Amino acid sequence: MRPLRLATAVAFLLLAACERPPMDSVQQGYRGTGMQRVTNPRVAEPVLAANVAPEALAAATPSGTLARDTFKNVKVLGDVDAAEFTRLMLAITAWVAPEQGCVYCHNPAAFEDDSLYTKVVARRMIEMTRHVNADWKAHVAGTGVTCYTCHRGRPVPRAIWYTAEGGIQKTAYMGNREGQNAPSHVVGLTALPNEPFSAYLRGPGGSPIRIQAGLALPNGNFGSIQQTEATYGLMMHLSKALGVNCTFCHNSRVFESWEESAPPRVTAWQGLAMVRDLNGTYLEPLANTFPAARLGPQGDAPKANCATCHQGAHKPLFGASMLKDYPALAAVALPAPAPAEPAPAAAAPADTPAAPQSATPLGKVMFDVGKSDIGPDGQKAVADAAKAMKDNAAVKVMLSGFADKSGDPEKNLELAKQRAFAVRDALKAAGVEEARIELKKPEFVIGGVDADARRVDIVPATP
Repeated sequence: MRPLRLATAVAFLLLAACERPPMDSVQQGYRGTGMQRVTNPRVAEPVLAANVAPEALAAATPSGTLARDTFKNVKVLGDVDAAEFTRLMLAITAWVAPEQGCVYCHNPAAFEDDSLYTKVVARRMIEMTRHVNADWKAHVAGTGVTCYTCHRGRPVPRAIWYTAEGGIQKTAYMGNREGQNAPSHVVGLTALPNEPFSAYLRGPGGSPIRIQAGLALPNGNFGSIQQTEATYGLMMHLSKALGVNCTFCHNSRVFESWEESAPPRVTAWQGLAMVRDLNGTYLEPLANTFPAARLGPQGDAPKANCATCHQGAHKPLFGASMLKDYPALAAVALPAPAPAEPAPAAAAPADTPAAPQSATPLGKVMFDVGKSDIGPDGQKAVADAAKAMKDNAAVKVMLSGFADKSGDPEKNLELAKQRAFAVRDALKAAGVEEARIELKKPEFVIGGVDADARRVDIVPATP
């Protein structure tokens, strides 16, 4: 009797880790290779409930005037009809801060005021949303994204990450644990490094994923064990973030083959490149804008990963498109009307603003007064931009040169052009084809007196 009880107890313990039926499965690859997606209806049900798009607000009757001509200090959506702008602001409030309301970002005494950091961040996030919808169709296609895709009614998206969020530990005898043996849901409660994002999802400096040997004992310069573990940690994150298993993208017979992989693998590759772009261009630079309480343990800004948008669904909101109801988030921001000709330098007021930032900068090269030579910091900015362009062969850039208001205005126009030429030549020297570089005369060439006015913006060209 005792052996039977013992066997029953052992069987119970072994089966405790299994999921009880019924289970659902969908074959999505070659028969006999195990390429099927298995889902648990009990687990899928809350994911379905969490990925329902809200009802769109009633369409606005066009006012016939632009937002920038109706409201003060509209820097991003100024090219939108004023009535549609108001409708979009109401929708964003419901998507991001339904409990706090408009005052989460705005000073109720002066809505145009920029003193709240949340307004500065929100403006940048709207720019980022437009950039995704305009320039990353390889990943989001025509479905696109809105603020709700990430926020889902929360001021801070549920899935964000910071550098070494799991706390990489070092000891005198055991060395660096690399975040291992500290199980995290990020990597499916495995013993893999529990923060694989810093290596792969940071900005242009992120490492490429290159762990895919075709031999049991490969020869040559392959990745280290640490790289392999970090890669598998990221793949575990991808699987959990999208609610799929490995065969959603890979052929289980030959994981490394792109030719025999499922189409979503290419889409996922584009998504990883997109996340690196968004983190490097939009989120990481906000570290100086966020208060200390919103920064990570290493002082870095919150960043995005795959779960930020997907939240357990292989397509965010299971493919429901909210963009068709809010087309203003699909457009690239139009430049403000050109101002009157600038006054001579001697007559310019002391508080003349700096030249406005170009939208979506891939890099910014600064110059000394009266110079068009690129210094060490500028060379690094060019190198980072060139690397980002090499990592994504589809990217082309526009170069816009600027000068400050000191000196002769006509000479400053020529100086701004020479600075753009210098950056172009530096990009070519770094291996970027000239056909991928466009020189663009900016709407504003001469700005303020600070260093930011003496620059060249490297901006992804809109297709």
